[in-house]
Amino acid sequence: MARISSDPLVVGRVIGDVVDNVTQAVKMTVTYNSNKQVYNGHEFFPSAVTIKPKVDVHGGDMRSFFTLVMTDPDVPGPSDPYLREHLHWIVTDIPGTTDATFGQEIVGYEMPRPNIGIHRFVFMLFKQKRRGSVVSVPSYRDQFNTRMFAHENDLGLPVAAVFFNCQRETAARRR
Repeated sequence: MARISSDPLVVGRVIGDVVDNVTQAVKMTVTYNSNKQVYNGHEFFPSAVTIKPKVDVHGGDMRSFFTLVMTDPDVPGPSDPYLREHLHWIVTDIPGTTDATFGQEIVGYEMPRPNIGIHRFVFMLFKQKRRGSVVSVPSYRDQFNTRMFAHENDLGLPVAAVFFNCQRETAARRR
């Protein structure tokens, strides 16, 4: 009998579509507008995620440095994501007991703007071998590959991940 996973990263196909696994070695909280925390699979409207969120790292130490990657693996639409993945944000050199504002933003935050269907927006946190170790920086946002980025920068598997769902708002919803 096959074992059914209850891990939301497996159920939401983040593990599989974006990364091979997540080690969950530290805790990461992602909060929009100072009070809307991201939980796996919860839905946000684009109007609620226009400004970059606060990303806190818990469980690291001041000798640890982390890289945050945010992507949309459902471009242009979840039924045929042939442009997978679209890069939304990269911050490197985040000290282990702080938040992303203490890191080096190497790709600026781009707000989610899904056109077709419900998109997943995935935040992945990688532990760096040392400060300044991320040297391979993408020059494009389209067809970004998280696995390749992690491999090129010797980051290994993500140590934390969380995702939210987002779909285009109707004009009536924005009023």
